[in-house]
Amino acid sequence: MSRAYNFCAGPAALPESVLKQAQEELVDFQGLGLSLMEMSHRAPEVVAVAKQAEVDLRELMAIPENYKVLFLQGGASSQFSMIPMNLLGDKKTADYVNTGQWSKKAIKEAQRFCDVNVVATDEANNFTRVPAFDSWNLNSDAAYLHYTPNETIGGVEFDFIPDVDVPLVADLSSTILSRPIDVSKFALIYAGAQKNIGPAGITVVIVREDFIGNTLPGTPAMFDYKIHADNDSMYNTPPTYGWYLAGLVFAWLKGQGGVEAMEALNRAKQEKLYSFIDNSGFYSNPVAVNNRSWMNVPFTLADASLDALFLQKAEDARLLNLKGHRSVGGMRASIYNAVPMDAIDTLIAFMSDFEKEQG
Repeated sequence: MSRAYNFCAGPAALPESVLKQAQEELVDFQGLGLSLMEMSHRAPEVVAVAKQAEVDLRELMAIPENYKVLFLQGGASSQFSMIPMNLLGDKKTADYVNTGQWSKKAIKEAQRFCDVNVVATDEANNFTRVPAFDSWNLNSDAAYLHYTPNETIGGVEFDFIPDVDVPLVADLSSTILSRPIDVSKFALIYAGAQKNIGPAGITVVIVREDFIGNTLPGTPAMFDYKIHADNDSMYNTPPTYGWYLAGLVFAWLKGQGGVEAMEALNRAKQEKLYSFIDNSGFYSNPVAVNNRSWMNVPFTLADASLDALFLQKAEDARLLNLKGHRSVGGMRASIYNAVPMDAIDTLIAFMSDFEKEQG
C-alpha cells in the first residue's frame, strides 16, 4: 500500500527516504549485528552519529562558533522553564509576546520564576495577527524577550524578527529549517524535533555561549545548559535513536539543497494552498494575510456541520490528520518540509471536489 499524505501538526511527516534508510539499518547498524537503539550512547559509532548531526545542523543554519548546540529531552515545553532558570540571572522580569496558545504556555511557566511583562497580545481578536511592533510595551530592563515566531494552532506567523535591545529568545519548533534565519540575532533558539527535525523526543537548543553558566539558585542539574554543554548533551542517556533520525533528516535536507531550497519549496506550497482557499467561496482562513503561517494552514468550511464528513472523506482519500486543534476547531493542514508539493496538489483537488459536491 502506498503511503498516505500526512498533514499532522506534530509528530509530523518525515521524509520517506529517511524512513527507508532507518528501516534498512534498524536491525543491523553498520554491520555491527545490533540496532543503534541497543547500543551504548558512549559507543564510538553512536558518538560519531551525534557529532555528525551537530556538524550538519551547524552547516544548514550557519550557526556561529560562539553558539552551543544542545540535543536535549523534555520537549519544547521544558524550555519554558529552562529559559528563565538559565537566562534571568539577577534580573527580576522578562518580556513575552503573546500570539497564541504556545506563547501563553511559555508565559505561564515563566511566571513561576519572574515577573512577566506581556509586551503585546492579540488575544482580544482570537489571535489572528501579530501585534504591530510599534505598539509593544517593551521593558529595557528585561532579562530577555521571548516570542513564538509561528503559532501552530492558530496558524499565525511573524513576518519580522523583533529588533530589541535585550537578548532575543525564540521558539522555532515549527519553522526551524524551513528557510534561512540569521542565528546571530538571537541569544537562544529552541525547537521540539517533531515537526521539521525528526521524531518526538529530541529538543534542539542553540544558545550563545555567554548566556550559559549563570543559573538561578536551586536549578536542577538536568535544567542547566552549562552541564549539558560541558557533557556534549550526554550528561544522562540521551534519546539516541531520535538523535540518529534527526541526523538523517539533516543529511536529507543537505541533499535537497539546504534551507535555501526548502524556502523556495515551502513558499510555493503555502502560496498555492492559500490561493485556492482565498479563491473559494466555501473555505476561508481567518489570519491576517501578512501573518499567515507557512507551516500550518488553518481553514474553515462555510458550513461547520460538514466538518465530520469532510474529515471522513479526506481520510478515505488518504489525506490524514486535517482536523483543527480542539481549541479552535475547523481544519488545519500542516505542510512542513517533508510534505511534498504532490500532497498540496492532491489536497487542493480533494477540497475542490468536496466543494462541488457540498457547496
